[in-house]
Amino acid sequence: MTALTRLIASIPFRLTVAYMGAFVVAAALIVGFVSWRANALLTTRAVEALSAEITALREQFQAGGAPRLIAAINERIGEPGSNLYLLLDATGRKVAGNLSMLPPELADAAHGRVFSYLRGSDGAGAGRRLAVGEPVAVRGGLTLVVGRDIEDQRQFALTMGRVALWSVGLLSVLGVGAGILISRAVLARIDAVTEASRKIMSGDLSRRIPLSGSGDELDRLSDSLNAMLARIEELMLALREVSDNIAHDLKTPLTRLRNRAEAALRDPGGAAAYRDGLVKTLEEADDLIKTFNALLLIARLEGGAVAESMAPIDPAAIVSDVAELYEPVAEDAGLDLAVSAPSGLSLVANRELVSQAIANLVDNAIKYSVSETTDGRRQTVEISLRGAGTSIEIVVADRGPGVALQDRKRALQRFVRLEKSRSRPGAGLGLSLVAAVARLHGGTIRLEDNAPGLKAVLVLPSSGPGAVSAPHVAPAGLH
Repeated sequence: MTALTRLIASIPFRLTVAYMGAFVVAAALIVGFVSWRANALLTTRAVEALSAEITALREQFQAGGAPRLIAAINERIGEPGSNLYLLLDATGRKVAGNLSMLPPELADAAHGRVFSYLRGSDGAGAGRRLAVGEPVAVRGGLTLVVGRDIEDQRQFALTMGRVALWSVGLLSVLGVGAGILISRAVLARIDAVTEASRKIMSGDLSRRIPLSGSGDELDRLSDSLNAMLARIEELMLALREVSDNIAHDLKTPLTRLRNRAEAALRDPGGAAAYRDGLVKTLEEADDLIKTFNALLLIARLEGGAVAESMAPIDPAAIVSDVAELYEPVAEDAGLDLAVSAPSGLSLVANRELVSQAIANLVDNAIKYSVSETTDGRRQTVEISLRGAGTSIEIVVADRGPGVALQDRKRALQRFVRLEKSRSRPGAGLGLSLVAAVARLHGGTIRLEDNAPGLKAVLVLPSSGPGAVSAPHVAPAGLH
């Protein structure tokens, strides 16, 4: 397909030509209607003037007979204007007037008709012109013809027609030219989108659709597509990291599970040794099941596979319930648990998922907090709830080693375990689930410095993410 053919076949060109065609037709109809009405008005005025002139000449004849009529005609001939006169006797001989002869069109006419005549009594000069006239029988065998020149009116109508024709032609040319220019501009941007799409399909997930900076519909569409591409790239990178991390983090527990089973089989202790080996094997299997359940839950949240509508909940009650649940855990770890959850705040969310996210944050805070300071004082894990404009912020702060600034974004990804946490039990999915819950609710999760320690801030919009539904999922123990 040639460039011109592609241009003509484009939707912008066809739309522009269609709109311009409709405009041209409308303009032609308007000009035609105006011309018709103007011509009709001028014709009506000519007929009215003709009738008035006939009435005036009849009055002259009634007042003074034929001599008075001839004098009136001669007087009118000398006046400037477009009136035409011809007075014939009974033999058809011209008696008076500025017409040289009786027009053939009026020879047998009882009423007015359009006729053509030559200007001047001798027929020489300006050529044939158009007029409208009416023959009138006068007593004494006379015939009076009264006419009115309408050549200027005819020229006006012809000029209007030519103007309309040239206007239609000019508008058509402009329409085609505008269609070509608009199509080239739009096709250039569409080609940029197509080129970017091909690069992305070939594997370059970092490629983005260029923006023109005009802020028009194509820019807004491109911006939305770029956001979608960024999310796809993030998911694809996460998928690659998940594959690598599964191979790294799940290989060890699977190997340990197999070794325990082999050790139990080799143990000469008999049934008691077998039973102890099976118990430890089941514990390892439960940990693996929890890990895969966590992966499944995160995938469902990130994929938006939801089935139950969100509902208004009391975030203060959720924070209090989670704190009550983890208070014994904190006590066993030698930590204090401080809770600040003022009532009166409301949140549209899924209660189970928000509870799970808060529980994961509290579990991490307890797990990585230092139980005592250098002077022997017990450390405190702080849980607070506060309103922030149209959002609710749930903050969990600890006094542990914290997370370096360059690692905070990576810590929210699946199976990511920083070097400081490698010695602790877990699969690196807790913060990843919190981030998935935040995204599902239209919120965010921030990791900040608690000087010392880590401060995790879960931000959720008070009115919810709009018409979004959430699944009814039981807590999966992803700590």
